[in-house]
Amino acid sequence: MNDYELNIINPFILQRADPWIYKHNDGYYYFTASVPEYDRIELRRSKRLQDLPNACSITIWRKHDTGLMSANIWAPELHYINGKWYVYYAAAHTSAAKEGLFDHRMFVLENAAANPLEGEWVEKGQVKTEWESFALDATTFEHRGERFYVWAQKDPSVEGNSNLYISLMENPWTLTGPQVCLSTPEYEWETQGYLVNEGAAVLKRHGNIFMTYSASATDHHYCMGLLTASEDADLMNPASWVKSPAPVFTTSEANGQYGPGHNSFTVSEDGSLDLLVYHARSYKEIEGDPLYDPNRHTRVQVFHWNDDGTPNFGTPRADTTS
Repeated sequence: MNDYELNIINPFILQRADPWIYKHNDGYYYFTASVPEYDRIELRRSKRLQDLPNACSITIWRKHDTGLMSANIWAPELHYINGKWYVYYAAAHTSAAKEGLFDHRMFVLENAAANPLEGEWVEKGQVKTEWESFALDATTFEHRGERFYVWAQKDPSVEGNSNLYISLMENPWTLTGPQVCLSTPEYEWETQGYLVNEGAAVLKRHGNIFMTYSASATDHHYCMGLLTASEDADLMNPASWVKSPAPVFTTSEANGQYGPGHNSFTVSEDGSLDLLVYHARSYKEIEGDPLYDPNRHTRVQVFHWNDDGTPNFGTPRADTTS
């Protein structure tokens, strides 16, 4: 553990799952996540990472009363693209599930203000994919002048809840060209409770593109996997991506951390340290559906790099009190 890590108190932000922290070129850290009520999207910002827990949260959008965006608002992400702000999120028309699946689709908000806590957020509509099926957890990244979109979706012809897909983007709310499958749940650690690959996050380092994702049910089985591609590869070719056969971040009974996952990445104020942002619970036994247990808290910790240039996320840190 280093000095910087000692300044990060975990849990970092209480009852905020699917956390997203982004350090912008204006010097601010921006935070968004799923709220326990699943009814709105919040943003907060601060100059220092340590101040985010106490920063004022602004509600930038609320669910509709009826229709496609009226239930289960999940996993917002904030991105800055071509001078505008975008929030990618998933929403459903009902909180009811059918055969273990909700009816989520993926949507986009846009804001042209310099500060995304101000200005007007405009609904850009649904991100359309090849199927009208359960879809969520979108992220986006740019590489060598092209913008990619990565998300989780149910293929009606494939057993399981969700696989990971990638597509090129025509603009920040429209896909173009083919969509290809990068990963399906195949290992035992990806198929506990449900067959799930979801919550992708992208990190470019050391000549590679690393894509973490989360797998299995959202209880203590939830964990993180890793896909790796060379920065010179054709990212639209599934063969360019290599899946790690073992999870890279898992429950730590010793540290009292259960179901770590749905991560994002940020950096320290000076840019010298890479930080893993994720959620986890501090207990194993859950009453009822884990999705409605509100205590998936946001957590942050430093991670390091192996000699071969691959990330080493270590184990989830134990809760701290000061």
